[in-house]
Amino acid sequence: MIVTAMAASFLAAPPLAADPAAFVAFGPYPADDFVVTTGDASALAPAPKLYFAKEWIAVPRGGVPASTYARGVGAFDDVRSWAARAEASAVPAARPPLVWLGAPERVRAARLTPDAARMTAGGGERPLALAPRLESNRSWFDASSARFFASRPVSLRGEARGAGFEARTLWPDDFRLDDRAPLAPLPADRPAAAALRDLVRADGGGARAPFLARPLWERAPGARNWNGKPALVVMVNGAQGDDDEAWGGHFAIGTGRVGPDGAIADVLIDNFYSLDVVSEKGILAAPVPLDNYLADLNSGQAWYRPTAMLVAVLATDDSPAMIQGAFNRVYAQFWRHQLPYVHSTMNCAGISVDTLRALGFDVPAQEADAASAALAWLSIPWTLVTERSVRTARVAYEYLTSDRTRLFPAVAFETVGAELLRLASGIPAGGDARLPALLARDLEAIVYVHVPQFPSSRAYGSWPVASPSEYRGKVPRDPQDAQIVPVPPRPYPSNLRDPDLLPEARRPSDFPLAAWAAAAGIGLAGLAAWLLRRGIG
Repeated sequence: MIVTAMAASFLAAPPLAADPAAFVAFGPYPADDFVVTTGDASALAPAPKLYFAKEWIAVPRGGVPASTYARGVGAFDDVRSWAARAEASAVPAARPPLVWLGAPERVRAARLTPDAARMTAGGGERPLALAPRLESNRSWFDASSARFFASRPVSLRGEARGAGFEARTLWPDDFRLDDRAPLAPLPADRPAAAALRDLVRADGGGARAPFLARPLWERAPGARNWNGKPALVVMVNGAQGDDDEAWGGHFAIGTGRVGPDGAIADVLIDNFYSLDVVSEKGILAAPVPLDNYLADLNSGQAWYRPTAMLVAVLATDDSPAMIQGAFNRVYAQFWRHQLPYVHSTMNCAGISVDTLRALGFDVPAQEADAASAALAWLSIPWTLVTERSVRTARVAYEYLTSDRTRLFPAVAFETVGAELLRLASGIPAGGDARLPALLARDLEAIVYVHVPQFPSSRAYGSWPVASPSEYRGKVPRDPQDAQIVPVPPRPYPSNLRDPDLLPEARRPSDFPLAAWAAAAGIGLAGLAAWLLRRGIG
């Protein structure tokens, strides 16, 4: 075991002070606008308090405007209405209701010993321990992890324990933008979306490849005064190597600023995840700093799979403020279940893409072709007979017919990334929406970032699939051979449901299910009539 309880050495050394400048910013917002606290010690609304009561979070301090939401409307209609008002008036940028931190303290530029038992920070060496491993987490920090983090400066999030420090997040400080990296545009003879797919799939997804920050485009070649500049992040996480339900990857949008020397750890990532199950990794749906999102010991995506990002460096805060403001409102609706999370119709990609579309950002749809639609209709009776599950039949139909930019994180990443590159190239945005015009005006650089999977006891992952056929080619033919991590349900209490909540929209699979049921009923009635006639004769 690399890190064990070291109570004696924790008590022997003087107390460790966290960096006084630990929390400089939460995404695009100054950290001074927030108070670091726990959910049960803050005045959260009942819905988010259900999930964050025992978690360390940052909430807007008194006098700082916090994001609200409209009642009696859907989440994306709320965003459209809010965006129209924001364009017409100087509305102050409201802060998110909360930012999930996971830990109250931060130590920057630490050095770990080769066994990760001690750390040096601020000129002194102190004992180091790791936050507890969740029982449902099937892998953990091991000797390969210790070697990886001991080879570089590391920033830690955690808590002082006696004289030492218990780390929850370990972030490699050398994972940052490089303003000296040579400009390397995408190939001119390939569509941008296809070229981005090639990058994501290079080296089998690049789980073992080194970190990379490759500038794809810049407005003024060589002029890279990026420090402190606003940034927009588009991110896709790859497939996990030991979970056959995770071949699709994960998608998220982030906003913030480029930190000193190209640091990106403080960018705020808008992570959407089902609220109605208990994640085996402890993931909670919330705005979360990038280093937590990727490097939390239990929930961090980089412990499970490789990651690709596009970091758009911008001249002003206008577009990140609009994008993050929209997501702040969506979260307020999401936590109270006005917006349900459904893997086949409203997942991480669907919520993110619908939010961008509500702001007028053009994410061209990729609808199912006629062959997929026909197969989807046929999948319903086949699945009902073979699986004996209406739920499975619904999912099969919806996966085959959904807009792939909303369904597959890989397709969302390619499509949104290609649109950013199109705006950067000077091609005018269609329509009169404000957000695309702001992005076209303010884009200064677009950098492709590859984050490898951190070494641990977990199997290495790969690139995310981009179609139902690719998914079928990855999962075992025999369902008994599939690696699936069961997760317990977490039902939303009925007493927390606000009276203004709209009824859930009809699902795309409702009509074909009803049509097949009617056809089956007609067929059975015809068979019964035929049998009666035969019996009478």
